[in-house]
Amino acid sequence: MSEKELNWLLPTIQDPATAERFVLAQYARGRISFQLMAKLARKRGWIDRTANQFAITTTGYLAGFTTTEFRIFVA
Repeated sequence: MSEKELNWLLPTIQDPATAERFVLAQYARGRISFQLMAKLARKRGWIDRTANQFAITTTGYLAGFTTTEFRIFVA
């Protein structure tokens, strides 16, 4: 699916949340590229520019780790 096709189709979807889910589903199925999805998200305001993207992406990853004590050996 091209950007031109998406730009034609998305205005026909009444609910902005539904349009966002549609774009995410097209990306998940491999029908649009990540770059196109990101471009549409920026254009339509689906991205919160004030959020710290690094903190958001690592929070879920690091949740499974706990603090442990490691012994350090110096030779």
